[in-house]
Amino acid sequence: MNTSGPALGRGLRLIPFRGLRYVPERVGSLAAVTSPPYDVVVRPDGLHHLESADPHNIVRLILPQAGTAAARHRQAADTLKRWLAEGVLAPDPVPVLYVYEQRAGDILQRGVIGALALSPASEGVVLPHEDVMADVVEDRADLMRTVGAHLEPLLLSYAGDGGRSGTTAVIERVVERVPLLTTTTEDGFSHRLWAVTDPEEQAEIESDLSHRQALIADGHHRWATYLRLQQEQSGPGPWDFGLVLLVDTARHPLRVRAIHRLLHRLPVARALGVLDGRFRVRPVDGTLDRALDALAEAAEGSNAFLLAGDGRFHLADRPDRELLARTVRADRPAAWRALDATVLHSTLLDDVWGIPDTPEEIAYIHDAAAAVEQAERHGATAVLMHPVREDVVRDLARQGVTMPRKSTSFGPKPATGLVLRSLGVD
Repeated sequence: MNTSGPALGRGLRLIPFRGLRYVPERVGSLAAVTSPPYDVVVRPDGLHHLESADPHNIVRLILPQAGTAAARHRQAADTLKRWLAEGVLAPDPVPVLYVYEQRAGDILQRGVIGALALSPASEGVVLPHEDVMADVVEDRADLMRTVGAHLEPLLLSYAGDGGRSGTTAVIERVVERVPLLTTTTEDGFSHRLWAVTDPEEQAEIESDLSHRQALIADGHHRWATYLRLQQEQSGPGPWDFGLVLLVDTARHPLRVRAIHRLLHRLPVARALGVLDGRFRVRPVDGTLDRALDALAEAAEGSNAFLLAGDGRFHLADRPDRELLARTVRADRPAAWRALDATVLHSTLLDDVWGIPDTPEEIAYIHDAAAAVEQAERHGATAVLMHPVREDVVRDLARQGVTMPRKSTSFGPKPATGLVLRSLGVD
């Protein structure tokens, strides 16, 4: 891989690299060693399930278990070193780009995995849309620094031409060939991976992306980590590039889902009690699906949230305008001020409920049913959110305006464990 440093330019620069991949003969199955992204594996039972699926499951690298952060990171580094020595993981023989496909039912997503040049080429070219937490970035940076590898790709979206030429056209040709691997994970998604070895096809991708701009769909903390570690270096090298999956949303539109909040120390009765006169609150009878439908309907006309945890569902919408004017910053675009996530954090969490955004107080959960189940089990409050539209996210990102963290969940997310990037392999 050419690590002479990122070239100045106005678009994306994606280069080949020698991916680390599991050797199929050394593991039970490829499906058994994969994992969702680290920030989706939030429940202990999910972590234990992955650890027990195969002794070489990638979760032992992305979420190592030990008494201290330093011990966790050292354990991950030792595990990776051992797996390489034992031949569980091995680098591909030459630098390549990878075409990656995910399919489930009527969902089909294809993209290209490579090493993306960071600053200065990425400034204004890769657009973040969410805030990050400094402690999470610090933890991820320590892990990457200790392990010396990028363990899972970011998901980036860009607006291509839908497949008539360029990157997507190369992808459509490549998927007609024999893949490097094929597996189906327990969530029902099939995964296929191909290597793009032809220099002309690699050049076609490079040329096409050189005038593209990308939105970070998933992986804001990892992106911030890439930039931090790159800035620590005294000269050019592998830290100037980060592992990413790029998807052309003109060809494969992403799905946008909400990320829900679990308020550990706030019972539902107390949460509802202080909403009186500030929001309209009404019960929603029936199932979770029925309640989410009611949330979607209410969200068309105002900010709306679904509260759960006491065995029932409560819809809170139509916030008091004077309350919003007092609690939501006026120096941001109207689209930002109108976001449910903005109102949740600025108005409800900061002002009405007085809850700090710390792990002790708030958990971020992608699955609505899991959020409700945990709230009911622990006497907490689940705040279920309605997803924001992708065009709103992209427009704010282009204005340089970031949304509250964990405002969106784009997908399908790439499975972790299919391709890793070692910073010590040329």
